[in-house]
Amino acid sequence: MLVVKALQKSYGQGQGAVLDRASFHLPRGAFAALVGPSGSGKSTLLNLVGLLDGADSGEIVIDGMRVSSLSPTEAAWLRNRLIGFVFQSFHLLSRLTAWENAALPLFHRGVGRDERKSRALAMLDRVGLSDRACHRPEQLSGGQRQRVAIARALVGEPRLILADEPTGNLDRATGLQVMDLLRELNRDLGVTILMVTHDRDMARFCDRAIEMRDGRVQPLVEVG
Repeated sequence: MLVVKALQKSYGQGQGAVLDRASFHLPRGAFAALVGPSGSGKSTLLNLVGLLDGADSGEIVIDGMRVSSLSPTEAAWLRNRLIGFVFQSFHLLSRLTAWENAALPLFHRGVGRDERKSRALAMLDRVGLSDRACHRPEQLSGGQRQRVAIARALVGEPRLILADEPTGNLDRATGLQVMDLLRELNRDLGVTILMVTHDRDMARFCDRAIEMRDGRVQPLVEVG
């Protein structure tokens, strides 16, 4: 499903390599934790896989498609259809309701309002928030906001979910609930998930861990 080959990335002259020949692969349906100390290159790697930035060299293959050399327009088009994002800070639009936030990927595809709403409501129901569909973010708890963000990530039926510290702004009990939900969606929908986390307890929900140190990927570890 996801193949990363010898990725190199540096920022500015004399800064050294943020990523140094980083390589790994994930099969379809994997749930992987990307772990390592701050500054090890985790977020940079996630941004490259998410087509939000470009590598200096190396290759990324998602679902059989080489995506490393796409133009910005091509990358945006493919990102909207292949990849869903879950962020630590939720990134919900305050003026929109839960269902409108969840439907945003479909809006950017040009899907009509009725279909957008129907699909968003179905996904909110899937994550246990059907009774909050017309609430705005300020009316929701942190855990509920993250569930809206997960619904938004999944509404377009992506093949890969990238989650950057999805429990980082949540209390422990709520974070565990979010991880239970991600694990359930991974198993039920078969979506591949790559998650950055500093929390080893959260990483235990995954079936494998990719450890990074000094921009390099360490040998893959099975944790499930």
